[in-house]
Amino acid sequence: MSTVERARSTHGGLRGLIANTASGLGALAERFGRRFNDLMPKGLYARSLIIVIAPIVILQSVVAYIFMERHWQLVTHRLSAAVTQDIAALIDIQRTYPQDRDYATLRRIARERLSLMVEILPPEPLPLPGPRPFFDVLDAALSRELALQVGRPFWVDTVGNSALIEIRIQLEDGKIMKVFARRGMAYASNSHIFLVWMVIASLVLIGIAILFLRNQIRPIQALASAAEDFGKGRDVAGFRPRGASEVRKAALAFIEMRRRIERQIDQRTTMLAGVSHDLRTILTRFKLELALLPEGPETEALRRDVDEMGRMVEGYLSFARGDAGEAPAMTDIEASLRDIGADAERTGAKTTVTFHGMSTVKVRPDAFRRCISNLVVNAARHGDTIALSGHRDHRWLTVTVDDDGPGIPADRREDVFKPFLRLDDARNVDDGGSGLGLAIARDIARSHGGEITLSDSPLGGLRVTVRVPV
Repeated sequence: MSTVERARSTHGGLRGLIANTASGLGALAERFGRRFNDLMPKGLYARSLIIVIAPIVILQSVVAYIFMERHWQLVTHRLSAAVTQDIAALIDIQRTYPQDRDYATLRRIARERLSLMVEILPPEPLPLPGPRPFFDVLDAALSRELALQVGRPFWVDTVGNSALIEIRIQLEDGKIMKVFARRGMAYASNSHIFLVWMVIASLVLIGIAILFLRNQIRPIQALASAAEDFGKGRDVAGFRPRGASEVRKAALAFIEMRRRIERQIDQRTTMLAGVSHDLRTILTRFKLELALLPEGPETEALRRDVDEMGRMVEGYLSFARGDAGEAPAMTDIEASLRDIGADAERTGAKTTVTFHGMSTVKVRPDAFRRCISNLVVNAARHGDTIALSGHRDHRWLTVTVDDDGPGIPADRREDVFKPFLRLDDARNVDDGGSGLGLAIARDIARSHGGEITLSDSPLGGLRVTVRVPV
């Protein structure tokens, strides 16, 4: 292999290694990001508090660290150095002027000029070193200065008496110089006041931030609650725009959207009600004319057509009207399901009804009953056995309707919810029906903020699941 080929091979290997490393780092960063998102709170109020509190905590931590590292330790080191210099000067006096037999002059100078208490003890071993405190700037600083400036064996106690520091130094002749100094002479003892005031100021700022944030978040929460109630078909008459200008603008847009939707529903209902009224008049005229005609096969066929047209008109109007105008109320869902099951029993279908959880839910009673009735009637039309069950937890009301009928193919289940659509061999080809039963049921469920789904039933037929928020 030539030099150029070897260089190209090495270059390709490096590029592959770099690519693999970058891919691994990217996957690691993605996993870390997902983990971080899972740990983060989901609410806007909690996230806003983090946005406000986190910079304050970080800033105070940095300031405290810089203060502790730069100011507090520096001041302590300098104070310890000054005390050590005084002790070194006393040692020099003791060694230079031996005529001071009882060391009275030395003690006087130490007491009056240096604020130190000094005693000269007979020769004896220094005490054993005690356990050093885990975090004590004074002990480390004082020990280092004594080792540098005095250069003699020493023993230091900065823990025993909180107000005094005891230092013992072994002199050249074996005697022990025992020195007591006030702790404040070698240690910046009032530094904690800065930390206390810093913490108090942080707590005050955080309290003010929480107060203001709560007032700013409330209008957003009110808007979200109003939108949720409107999606569930509940009254939101007490809602009004509040808060910042952007929140007010969003609230006004929501109110205008709600008005347009309600106006559109009213217009649709009014138009179809007028059409229904006109068609009913014509149908009534047909019935009167048929009543005057002699009985016969043709008359009976026309009468069936008129009856079917009447049912279609009622179905169209029911689909267009939905549950408009009905106010939500606390409803015993279990009792409603048992009534619907009893109605299905009278048509000849074997029906069982079960319910779990608290049965009282706030819904539009007649509309929700119409929704479940349409599903049960559809199940009774195509099956012999019906299982009607309900379950309510702290968030959802779930009602399932199972039957043992032929079912619906999985690829056609969404099509049966389309208004006026008939499947050639599916379940919604009902005798005399308009093909709007499932469409009306889904429309009512969605007006409550819920949904209807179709799946396979344990009984072998179709399972219809109604799920609405409570």
